[in-house]
Amino acid sequence: MPEDDIRNLDQLHTILIQDRRFAAYHVTASGPGWLEVRVGEGGLTLAAARLLDDPAALEPHLVRSASGSTQLLLIGTDDELTGIDKLRDRYDFAAVTLPVSRARLYVTMKNYLDHVALRARDLERSRVAERYRGEVSELISIARAISSERDIHALLGLILERSRHMTGADAGSVYIVEGDKPNPRDRTLRFMVSQNDSRDIDFSEFTLAVDDKTIVGRAVIGRELINVPDMSKVRNRRFDETSGYQTRSMLTVPMINQRDEVIGVIQLINRRKEGAPRLRAPIDFDDWVIPFEKREEELSRTLAAQAGISLENTLLYEEIRSLFEGFVNASVTAIESRDPTTSGHSQRVATLTVGLAEMVVAEVTGPYQSVHFTPDDLKEMEYAALLHDFGKVGVREKVLVKAKKLYEPERDLLLSRFDYIRKWIETESMRRKLELALRDGPAAAARVFGELDAEEKRRLAQIDEFVQFILKANEPTVLTEGGFERLAEIAEHRFVDARGQTQPYLTSAEVDALKLPRGSLTSEERLEIESHVSHTFAFLKTIPWGRRLGDIPAIAGSHHEKLDGTGYPDRLRGEDIRIESRMMTIADIFDALTASDRPYKKAVPVPKALDILHAEVEDGKCDRELMRIFVESKVWQRVLPG
Repeated sequence: MPEDDIRNLDQLHTILIQDRRFAAYHVTASGPGWLEVRVGEGGLTLAAARLLDDPAALEPHLVRSASGSTQLLLIGTDDELTGIDKLRDRYDFAAVTLPVSRARLYVTMKNYLDHVALRARDLERSRVAERYRGEVSELISIARAISSERDIHALLGLILERSRHMTGADAGSVYIVEGDKPNPRDRTLRFMVSQNDSRDIDFSEFTLAVDDKTIVGRAVIGRELINVPDMSKVRNRRFDETSGYQTRSMLTVPMINQRDEVIGVIQLINRRKEGAPRLRAPIDFDDWVIPFEKREEELSRTLAAQAGISLENTLLYEEIRSLFEGFVNASVTAIESRDPTTSGHSQRVATLTVGLAEMVVAEVTGPYQSVHFTPDDLKEMEYAALLHDFGKVGVREKVLVKAKKLYEPERDLLLSRFDYIRKWIETESMRRKLELALRDGPAAAARVFGELDAEEKRRLAQIDEFVQFILKANEPTVLTEGGFERLAEIAEHRFVDARGQTQPYLTSAEVDALKLPRGSLTSEERLEIESHVSHTFAFLKTIPWGRRLGDIPAIAGSHHEKLDGTGYPDRLRGEDIRIESRMMTIADIFDALTASDRPYKKAVPVPKALDILHAEVEDGKCDRELMRIFVESKVWQRVLPG
């Protein structure tokens, strides 16, 4: 056996140090019966076979060898290596039989180091592939999340949160570009959302100009990502000075829409090392903050592209929603302009209906404990309530605003008629006096003039009494006892008109209107008013509301239905009436009773209004459970002061 053959680990250790062939091999660690040799990123653990008799000492080396970056070589004679087969099923390692020549040892170690390098590269490729799979999965998840969000603030918060998570950013902000001028410098940036894992920092929205003075402004103008590895070299960092938070690394990414316009900016701050704590002390920013690298830039660009599309969709959705809100409000204005006496009624009914719906959702017992309304459901109810009286545009205006039993022109004509009757009585009295004077002479006629004057005065007083009674009967209140007979009595009186024809004091149409037991509408006029519900349904049905708001016509068109089938227009009963409509019925009746802006009636106090509604419940017309919730939650306080 040659002299330079290696027979033990100590001799191998000496050769590694002295033999120039092993100059690239560095002994980086050693211990009883083992030593570690590294070349570049790869390493070998050379362990004496006698460690097989000490499992506790050998276990750490076996585990490290299985991790992939280090290969374990057990070195010993054939006798010492007996029994290693039982370990091969559990661990990855190799064996070198002693004695071994230096040349053979060199080749063996090189081969195993190459194996370690290949294994390390394979593991790295696996890690990279796994990372890419994770990132792709995360990007898909982000795309789903942000594409389904329609609330602008929630969307921006989600975009920033996911961007920070993907890039390891400790903090960040989102800006929205406002304005429609072609030159971005003529627009403004609105600071919308801010997040910070290390500090609780209050913020409020503000605007700033799009210019070269800020990094976010330059990102908008240049339409390019800006990566600043070390912000400590940038001057004028007032936020850092006031908050105590240090901005070190910063990544600013523009969000570009499908029309190739910058509509927003994501700004990520302070990429943290993996496992870094919150950045509290000044030294934390030195120890744990690192620059954003190419990979973070790529991810940010991808996220910004997704976010730009989602943001544009949300902004368009907001524009459409705002346009639609404007249409609804304009429709309400149109309704109320035809009947100014009900100004504010539609908005109050909407507030009461939605408020009652929110209280129903909060129920944990009773028949409505399982009822749930989504935000879209509540918006649908709000629109239906706002537009529930829109059909009044199809009702004649004079009927719609009729405050008394007689229309104003009819009342004025009636009063003019009685003015004529007064003059007719006076004229008749003068004519009789003239006839007497011509027949009997002035002296004889003068003796009966007093009787004629008294008769004239009596009849004029009677006319004044008739007019006062008629004006009182014209009010939309309950007609006093005996009123019907008195109206008939007045109508029996006759006068002679200017054409010499005999006419009644009151026409039959006037008598029919004035003898209404209560209110101001005749049965025909009431049917015309009631027809507004059918007009509402027909009008709303022509609007393409879409799936989320498609029930608005049905909800609004049933707000005058009653549980006992006495409502209108379809005489629906019980469960055939939607719960939304039943809630609106209570809200509509309550507001009609308590409204203080109706010239034809006084506002009913809340307790009396509730009593009237309770009577409707007892008569089987309104929902008992909804009324209980309405009363107990005091929903009406949302529209009534105090």
